[in-house]
Amino acid sequence: MQDKTANVFTLFASSSTLICCALPAVFVLFGAGASFASLLGVFPFLIVLSQYKLSITAAAFVMIAVAGYVNYKTYYMPCPIDPEVGRACMQTRKRSRMLYYVSVAIFSFATVFTYVIPRFI
Repeated sequence: MQDKTANVFTLFASSSTLICCALPAVFVLFGAGASFASLLGVFPFLIVLSQYKLSITAAAFVMIAVAGYVNYKTYYMPCPIDPEVGRACMQTRKRSRMLYYVSVAIFSFATVFTYVIPRFI
């Protein structure tokens, strides 16, 4: 699996946890429960997604872990000797690492708003 492919799957997985699981908690936290209810009228599939939030979170965690491993392994591989290709290789690695960190941040935010914050409300 290429580093880029792993990071795209990671971003998709972390975003799915944000949409299915954290979105309801964020709306309720900010007192916009009625707005969320009307949103469910437009997008009723959110109810079905939220029924599987534990599975979605677990799958996202596994994808993030695999992408982290792939990202770590490819980050320390040598780049080509050609200066132009080597520079492109380093830029791609930096972008890949940044995309991975964004995915982890989204996943962390979604997990906190899904499982931690509701316990205190």
